[in-house]
Amino acid sequence: MKYKKIGDILILDNKFENGDLDKLAKKHNVKTIMKIKHIQGTKREPSYDILYGSETETINKENKCLFKLDLAKVMWSKGNTSERLRIANLVKDEETVIDMFAGIGYFSIPIGVHSNAHKVISIEINPNSYYYLKENIKLNNCDNINPILGDCLIKTPDFNADRIIMGYVKTTHHYLKVAIDSLNSGGIIHYHETVPEKLIDSRPISRIKQAAGDRNVELLKINKIKKYAPGVDHVVIDALID
Repeated sequence: MKYKKIGDILILDNKFENGDLDKLAKKHNVKTIMKIKHIQGTKREPSYDILYGSETETINKENKCLFKLDLAKVMWSKGNTSERLRIANLVKDEETVIDMFAGIGYFSIPIGVHSNAHKVISIEINPNSYYYLKENIKLNNCDNINPILGDCLIKTPDFNADRIIMGYVKTTHHYLKVAIDSLNSGGIIHYHETVPEKLIDSRPISRIKQAAGDRNVELLKINKIKKYAPGVDHVVIDALID
């Protein structure tokens, strides 16, 4: 049986069929046990079953950051832990950062906690995620994070930044042009994509170059996050754009 513990809630994989849930809850010291069947739509809303307990709101601690969330309303990706800290450590003093698809602050909060960014503009379309983004800004005392409720395609062009995070993997390339248009010369983009292994070295960077038009693109790093499906990887492309 595979599981992950988020705060004081245990998430079981869909292969779990039968077991002593009371014993399992005591073993892992949790108040609720759930199955997340899948994440659906552009708002990344969970489809779930509650197997034990009833409370679905919790506070999860990661990388010295606190994340309040309701697992019946918003998603949590535990596999991106090191990537969230990696990005926070790359942010330079006084940078302005745009965090597209900000969710509950997966990237924004670590940047606010671990860097000296001038400002983080966090854009999120899901009202439930936006609510917890604001809660987490308060919880972590991050007064340099500016939460924005809305569609990244519409809201991103209102701002300019030295660094842009695109932490979403479904059709993310459709947002590349608005992201790059908002990136200052010499800025860095962190572009997430799920890509077949044989195309990792070519497809993501070619999409960035196409969206950049006449601007110069320098590939800095291809960071493999995890397996997304057989033969398909979740990768992050770090690219500098003049």
